[in-house]
Amino acid sequence: MSVPMTLLGLLEREPSHGYDLKRDYDSFFNRGKPLPFGQVYATLGRLARDGKIVVGEVEPGVGPERKRYVITDQGATEFESWLTEPVEAEPNLQTVLFSKVVLALMLDRPAEEYLDAQRATHLRRMKELTAVKRGGNLVDVMLADHGLFHLEADLHWIDTTVARLDALRKVVKG
Repeated sequence: MSVPMTLLGLLEREPSHGYDLKRDYDSFFNRGKPLPFGQVYATLGRLARDGKIVVGEVEPGVGPERKRYVITDQGATEFESWLTEPVEAEPNLQTVLFSKVVLALMLDRPAEEYLDAQRATHLRRMKELTAVKRGGNLVDVMLADHGLFHLEADLHWIDTTVARLDALRKVVKG
């Protein structure tokens, strides 16, 4: 997730205070893992430093002054480029799970046990995401679907890998 680009997109919609940007970010893009306020304001500071946003009107608040951030033409241009550029196809061919399997085989460790544990972890997460789908709004459902589809692909890979462990062991042991 690109926090700076997402904040630029929210600012293109309308000038906003940092608090409002955090609320919208958490509501739509970061379910279950809120964006820390410090990260919001640090990111806004970098965007301002780089000329992508400016501080608009400043209002007195109960605490510090409330700054309304406004996207600049440069920020809007960069956001448009980011938005229209296709995302790199994931996953990469080098994954942590694959590395663990190969290393386990190289070191004569129980790779199948590790894969079984990973399968159990994936299934637990799938149950959690399925519960989110049952009780969530459309945003929650779509995010849960995305996660579930990736987990299903991982489970298929785990099953295929377990079936090929002996052959892979021979390759990595040379």
